[in-house]
Amino acid sequence: MGNNANMGNSDDLFTALGCATRLRILQLICDKEMHISGIARELNISVPVTLKHIRILEKAGLVNREIFGNSHILKADIKGIYHAIGTFAPKKTLEVESGTSLLDALKKISSVKSKKVGDKEIIVSINGEEGFFVYELNGQLIDKTVQECFFEENAFVEWKKLEPVTKIKLNIIVKK
Repeated sequence: MGNNANMGNSDDLFTALGCATRLRILQLICDKEMHISGIARELNISVPVTLKHIRILEKAGLVNREIFGNSHILKADIKGIYHAIGTFAPKKTLEVESGTSLLDALKKISSVKSKKVGDKEIIVSINGEEGFFVYELNGQLIDKTVQECFFEENAFVEWKKLEPVTKIKLNIIVKK
């Protein structure tokens, strides 16, 4: 239910994230898929109350539910969570001449530092914030550098800093 086509609005998102119980549910199902009854037991609340919270999380696009007979299995919708975070990114409109590079466009709206890596130049800092960056052009990842990406028509760019987001946690036990 929580796929990107069914994303809730910002009111749904704030409602979903504005409750400690729902945040705890998200934490539980980020670690593993769980039955609604298992979540209820873990949180020491009733199944109907748990279901009420799940519906709010689903409406916000943060949870997926799979139904197998009478069993409802829940898991966090990671793409929905990333989408929720992305809604807070500032949006700017910039008018440029045809043939302007992405690097030149970025320089018009922010302080950009780049570094030569091999035969390519990469952005290493935007407005003093260092890191590794990628961009999407009209919703697609592009394999061109910012100097090789030129605008001939209107486009939508999402500039993304690669953050150290944990995708999986491994507890490695070495047998002796």
